[in-house]
Amino acid sequence: MDARAEIVALVHEYAERLDGGDLDGVAALFEHATWRSDSTGQALRGIDEVRRVYDRVVLYDGSPRTRHLITNLVVDLAPDGGTARGRCCFTVLQGVVPGRPIQVILAGRYVDRFERAGGRWRFADRLFVTDQVGDLSRHFR
Repeated sequence: MDARAEIVALVHEYAERLDGGDLDGVAALFEHATWRSDSTGQALRGIDEVRRVYDRVVLYDGSPRTRHLITNLVVDLAPDGGTARGRCCFTVLQGVVPGRPIQVILAGRYVDRFERAGGRWRFADRLFVTDQVGDLSRHFR
């Protein structure tokens, strides 16, 4: 797999783990990274600090019942071949109560830096930029 494809897979892995309720796995993706939020001003580093953010996510039988849609993903590889930058849009859908419509609860952008270590790509930094907020009452405590 080429570098761009590996990085795209990593970005999607974040969404898949979160939608699957694997909050420990989400935090593990940021073991060597900084996790930042434009809306809170938080700058966190490492698994333990990042995991505490996801403690607020409400799970229903092990799932937050969300679907993170990743769009407009752009990956720019640095000439050194060991670092890259990426950006994309995200839209979070949530369907909590059967028989009720799916709702858009959040939309924004991820601005990422990646690094290659041990033959694999990993997050070095992620900035969450929140553009639009819906009803988060069933997603966060």
